[in-house]
Amino acid sequence: MAGRENKQAFVSLATNNGYALGALVLGHSLRSVNTNRQLALMITQEVDSQVRQELLGIWDRLIVVDVLDSEDSANLALLQRPDLGITFTKLHAWKLVEYEKCVFLDADTLVLQNVDDLFNRPEISAAPDIGWPDCFNSGVFVFVPSIQTHEALIAHALAVGSFDGGDQGLLNSYFNNWLHLGPEHRLPFVYNLHSNSSYTYSPAFKRFGNDVKIVHFIGRKKPWQYTVNLETGKVIHDHGIISVTSSERFIQQWWDVYNEIAAHRITVVDQVPRVRPQGSFDQTLLQIGSDSEDSEYSESDSIHELETLTGRFRTQDDQHGPHNFIIAPVIPHLH
Repeated sequence: MAGRENKQAFVSLATNNGYALGALVLGHSLRSVNTNRQLALMITQEVDSQVRQELLGIWDRLIVVDVLDSEDSANLALLQRPDLGITFTKLHAWKLVEYEKCVFLDADTLVLQNVDDLFNRPEISAAPDIGWPDCFNSGVFVFVPSIQTHEALIAHALAVGSFDGGDQGLLNSYFNNWLHLGPEHRLPFVYNLHSNSSYTYSPAFKRFGNDVKIVHFIGRKKPWQYTVNLETGKVIHDHGIISVTSSERFIQQWWDVYNEIAAHRITVVDQVPRVRPQGSFDQTLLQIGSDSEDSEYSESDSIHELETLTGRFRTQDDQHGPHNFIIAPVIPHLH
């Protein structure tokens, strides 16, 4: 990789082992669509060393960053998502000045088609947020690394804060002219399709669904927290129903990528549990991530304060019986 492509990068962030699984699949999805840009992943100290080795099988660089946390816990409570405070750590991306331009992708996104054309877009380019389209969604955006911009963002955070307590409110407040910029700053919906809302207008999804380039798994429950039938590779949804909706289709696609990774080299990772169900099923089910009530992040008293995350997988006994440990993937570079 040389020239212009070496000066541009897809960037993501993993603050714990759960999101590291997301980053593993995201990175592989980028390789699978033949990107020729660098892949740079920011991680915190809470990502285990063994998991880091897995990530290095896909990502070009791992950059260890400190944790920045919003103290706007009241605003976050309004969204019923206090865990989003930790996403202020995303601001470290502007310090990656070895790159001339970057595209940030949340670790809970999945790339389905080549999106290298995003590097032709200016800062700040993003798709409208479906909850309030006059704001952009910060799960996918184009930016230009700059120490000056990073310092200005931190100053803005301290002086103004974030209207939602997370990075999206802060970035929309800082780049408050985004709505009035030219059309080149507005990404089409297919570059940041929210998986759990893609079927709201089903005729449009039927017509344009095959054009989707990036899926964003917004919400608390992430793909790696679903149970999977290891014999068939299919996701088991509520009440044992196999994927049928468009949302479940994308969750299945995420797992298809994970299973492709697992088909390569393997090693034991003790954070990844499996469940052997009782009854007529004689196959093993895979359950990854924390339960729905497990808080992934903790709050801090200052945006500059460093803290230790509780970034770990948590499991509980259920009707399928006790958890055992499975084999999870480590793979070589798939350039």
